[in-house]
Amino acid sequence: MVLLEFSMAPLGQGESVSAQVARILDVIDRSGVPYQLTPMGTVLEGEWAEVMGVVTACFETLASDCPRISVNIKIDYRAGPTGRLQSKVATVEQRLGRKLNT
Repeated sequence: MVLLEFSMAPLGQGESVSAQVARILDVIDRSGVPYQLTPMGTVLEGEWAEVMGVVTACFETLASDCPRISVNIKIDYRAGPTGRLQSKVATVEQRLGRKLNT
């Protein structure tokens, strides 16, 4: 199972890229892949081909009208069950004995 964190943004599109980020999030949300949105990126959970397919679809969405795109990707593979989006945070909260602001 893969946790893939990525951020993607066009370059040269002005100071705000929220319109382009919204287009990417539409692709992610419609994919059906479990995800968690953060202020600095998005974490996807699934099989390698599945999550890489979502990243590729996001890239292709922007590439249709953005001549330059910045992409940062971080991947954690671990054989085993799904649900790590929540379980990794829950484990740390359990060790601390309190809920965190996530």
